[in-house]
Amino acid sequence: MIAYLPNSAVVLTLCLLFLPITFGLLGTLLPAFGYLPALGHHGLSLQPFRDLASTPGLVTATVLSMATGLVATLISLAVTLVFIAGHAGTPMLSRMQHLLAPLLAVPHAAVAFGVAFLFAPSGFLIRLAAPFLGIDRPPDVLIPHDPLGFTMIAGLVIKETPFLLLVTLAALPQVELGAARRLAASFGYGRIAGFVYLLWPTLYRQIRFAVYAVIAYTSSVVDVALILGPNLPGTLAVQLLQWMNDPDLDARFLASAGAVLQLGMTLAALLLWLFLERLSAIMMRNARERGWRFERDRLLCRASVLAVGLVGGVVFAGLAILAIWSLAGLWRFPDILPQSFTLRSWMSASPSLGNAVVTTLITGFASTLLAITLTIGCLERELQTGRNVGEKSLLMLYLPLIVPQITFVFGLQLLFIGTGSGDRLAALVLVHLVFVLPYVFLSLADPWRALDRRYEIIATALGRSRISVLLSIRLPMLMRPILTAMAVGFSVSVAQYLPTVLIGEGRLATITTEAVALASGNNRRVIAVYALLQTMLPFLAFALASLIPAALHSDRQEMKV
Repeated sequence: MIAYLPNSAVVLTLCLLFLPITFGLLGTLLPAFGYLPALGHHGLSLQPFRDLASTPGLVTATVLSMATGLVATLISLAVTLVFIAGHAGTPMLSRMQHLLAPLLAVPHAAVAFGVAFLFAPSGFLIRLAAPFLGIDRPPDVLIPHDPLGFTMIAGLVIKETPFLLLVTLAALPQVELGAARRLAASFGYGRIAGFVYLLWPTLYRQIRFAVYAVIAYTSSVVDVALILGPNLPGTLAVQLLQWMNDPDLDARFLASAGAVLQLGMTLAALLLWLFLERLSAIMMRNARERGWRFERDRLLCRASVLAVGLVGGVVFAGLAILAIWSLAGLWRFPDILPQSFTLRSWMSASPSLGNAVVTTLITGFASTLLAITLTIGCLERELQTGRNVGEKSLLMLYLPLIVPQITFVFGLQLLFIGTGSGDRLAALVLVHLVFVLPYVFLSLADPWRALDRRYEIIATALGRSRISVLLSIRLPMLMRPILTAMAVGFSVSVAQYLPTVLIGEGRLATITTEAVALASGNNRRVIAVYALLQTMLPFLAFALASLIPAALHSDRQEMKV
């Protein structure tokens, strides 16, 4: 019977990834064409699209969403490419990797709040410059919420660059770095040019689904857009959220039509990116054939270090400013620091934090536990069959990250309402699982496959069953990677804003939804409390992932993988 469990895990995993997206898109498409029996609409109609077309500012919102998504992805990937190309195989890369790895635990909303508190007209950077510039009041500059979305692009680049860097670093061992370096140097090519010509095409094929996921996310993000993005009009996703939460039930049809537009816009962005891929390949091939060596690239290498360091510095500085604001007493502009520090903000927020923290923890732990169980089952199935995840399966894994959340989660909300189910917490856990599972699988897959199988062969030869080998050998030896993957999954669950808002329907609040809801207010102290707590929960999970194996294996130094 045990032999069938991994196969069942694979089937269940595929269903949990594919079915919610399928039914969610169906639940969005039908109301978009006027069919929603729950509201008495039993026929098909194009009226929702007519209403959508007559919405003021729609074109601006759509173009703004696509432009911010593509520009943020392009900048993040360019910084990643130049930094990896210039420093792969050097101690600098290792140091930066250790610096940037913790940034994955910081939720998007917390990064956005940190950026806002740093760069706002009354933010910390202006306070630092005020004595030198003679400023005694905040300048009249629209930062954040500038109409062209530059602040939003900056926030997205700061968050997505570490993600792309770490994904690229994970794929880097699959290319022959040393041999390519020596070959390029022997022909007089610069470090960056040699890397781009010889290694980047292969490396990019390994990470392209991650790049597509970044495009889909940045072009349809809601929480970062609410905190940093333009207003009047906002991005398309923000307008969709407003229609979805409209008390007028007929707005559901307009929201569904807008969600279809969002899906089409994201597909258009991906198609445009595919065109840019082809164009870049042609340009690279022409440069290679013409022998452009770009041997003088030292300045560009140094600039990439500065850019990556700036990304990490802004995140950590933003978190430090959040910590100061959460403890600040009276803090007038242009004072650099508060006149006093107090726990009053934490104490005043604590009564309302309880339910949000409990919901966050339950949803995060439950979705992560389900994800790690399914992932282990799928990876065990790989060991049994000897077949790793192929490109089609990898695309299925990335599908929840590539399809915009707002296009199918809204459909799932309508389906849950239509079924009359009142168990919102279970529904929320299942929807979070859709987004947690890919990250958990990608985090655990490489360590799981890298474990020396001779340990299992010896145990099997001694008569141990597969389940016994799994429980007594593989799981203990991979305790650290498993807990790290669980910490990654928990941090992904904590950061989920849109699924929680739509599926929870205001009845279930998490730290993230409460923090973003406060973004429209002016109480920076309370915002800082929520944003800081939102960051502390994932960091606590990663700390436990490091401390628990160290405590369990304190007398077994060889139990480190």
